[in-house]
Amino acid sequence: MIVKITKKLSRAFTLKLDFETESGRGCLGILGHSGSGKSMTLKCIAGIETPDEGFIAIDGRVLFDSAKRINLSPQARRVGYMFQNYALFPHMTVLENISAPLAARGFAPADRRREAADWISRFALDGMENRYPRQLSGGQQQRTALARMLACKPNAVLFDEPFSALDSTLREYMQLQLQELLSSADGAFHNAVLVTHNRDEVYRLCPELAVVSGGGIVIKDATRSVFQNPRFVDVAHLTGCKNISPVKPLGGRELFALDWGLRLRAAGDLEGITHIGIRAHDLVPVDGNAPAGFNEARIAVSKHSSEPFEEVLLFTNMDAKASSEKKEIWYKYSKYLKRQVPQKLFFPPEALLLLTGQPV
Repeated sequence: MIVKITKKLSRAFTLKLDFETESGRGCLGILGHSGSGKSMTLKCIAGIETPDEGFIAIDGRVLFDSAKRINLSPQARRVGYMFQNYALFPHMTVLENISAPLAARGFAPADRRREAADWISRFALDGMENRYPRQLSGGQQQRTALARMLACKPNAVLFDEPFSALDSTLREYMQLQLQELLSSADGAFHNAVLVTHNRDEVYRLCPELAVVSGGGIVIKDATRSVFQNPRFVDVAHLTGCKNISPVKPLGGRELFALDWGLRLRAAGDLEGITHIGIRAHDLVPVDGNAPAGFNEARIAVSKHSSEPFEEVLLFTNMDAKASSEKKEIWYKYSKYLKRQVPQKLFFPPEALLLLTGQPV
């Protein structure tokens, strides 16, 4: 899939995206804040919206080319699109919803029924064929929408926040089911794109990740690589890092975290680095009450809460000298460790995220 589009969304905001996905590499995740243009990207690929200019092709088949005035209709693009609210036809039963795209493609009635019955069985919707969407649970509606999308054997599939309306248990179950589909040999999933603002979804489902911010793609790489080295402040935020501070270089690999009042030594090159980050789970407790050593902070707990499986501490550096250096830092650990609240925490050099404030 090749996507190179420009779309003006307002006087102040223009979306410019340029990316390619390699067939057979699995689902591409697009992560971004609300309003960053994620859904608009999918609508342009599907033909629901028209870019101001650009080029879109799937497996060498051109769907849109502003220079050559090519703009295939949504029906001709053979792209499956799963909306946030599933967009089931409320006046149609499960069977009729799944059969609808088959009818649009000219399948004979007997063939439609046979094909729809196969997808009903695949998605465990047996016995619900004559129910209307209002009579279905959220998970059943989602499975119906997936079956309808795949019944017409699209060349590509697009998922727009497909789990946002589900409770946490059902969300995880449906993610696992979609993960199985994405790893199947079905050709549609060789060109799959999922947009979300949920880092857990994209980490679980997408081998490759593009992060959209400021109207364009900030970074595109293997998903695990992006989480390990987000490179930019905004990407670190989007991938769940709560602890980020601007820094002052001190020479060599040392720097001073201005929000934390903390001198740190990093493991990597600091050229061009404007901020430091560390994930809440990467802090390491230090035994004893001796003066803080290198990359250590004596902690003053400001908030302490318990989640179902974790303890959460917010603390400041007890040795920070100025009020501006006492921004709260997050620390999380499994409650199964039955750990006492530590007096000091260590910031491992290899766990520090070296960041710049703006994409380069």
